[in-house]
Amino acid sequence: MPKMKTKSSAKKRFRVRPGGTIKCGHAFKRHILTKKTTKNKRQLRGITNVNAADTVSVMRMMPNA
Repeated sequence: MPKMKTKSSAKKRFRVRPGGTIKCGHAFKRHILTKKTTKNKRQLRGITNVNAADTVSVMRMMPNA
């Protein structure tokens, strides 16, 4: 039986924390920043957790995590 492979895009975007939660970066922070408010850009800094509804699909993409 062949090994299950990790999706390369998922391993670049997500990290599994020791508690089992998954951390990721914020979206909408890469370009077209002139029309976004300063408050919005400030709140997009840092990292966040993946939503509980999406955790199953992210873990399916990373079977070895």
